[in-house]
Amino acid sequence: MAQEYRSLTGVAGVLALAAAALLSGCPSPEPRPSPPDMTAPLPQARNTPAPSAQPPGPVVQTPPPQRPSQPPRENHLSPAARALVTQARTMMSHGDLDGASSTLDRALRIEPNNPLLWIERGRLRLSENDAHQAEGCGRKALALASGDRLTQAKAGQLLADALRAQQRNQEAHEVESQPFMH
Repeated sequence: MAQEYRSLTGVAGVLALAAAALLSGCPSPEPRPSPPDMTAPLPQARNTPAPSAQPPGPVVQTPPPQRPSQPPRENHLSPAARALVTQARTMMSHGDLDGASSTLDRALRIEPNNPLLWIERGRLRLSENDAHQAEGCGRKALALASGDRLTQAKAGQLLADALRAQQRNQEAHEVESQPFMH
């Protein structure tokens, strides 16, 4: 009698969970097995071989899905940033390095992650004889230019020029020997 009561209680519990899941719109959980009956005798062991660890038949491995090849990335300036770069270059050509610097700063506020702007800023710093700042701009541009080989090459050249201006010729040569420079 006690065993029948436990079985009925287990079935009622599963039905209650299923009903609650249907009413809530959630998928029903997997039914849990009822706890083992500790008063029942243990089943007798049979002399049957253990199941094989290998599945029958050949194992077929499927190759990982291929990612569609993406075209190389190219960095571009927005129209606003392009206009500011043009204005900064004009200021530089007239010797107004402070005005060019503040104009490039405005462009960098518009597009702070555009490596082309960091290259422009680095070139300006080189013209101001601030090779240390130019090096930082070159490194930043190089980090942002991943995937764009042309921009990487421009950033690498800026970095090499800044290193040479600091008499760090061996480091400049190492930068120029990187694959993105060729």
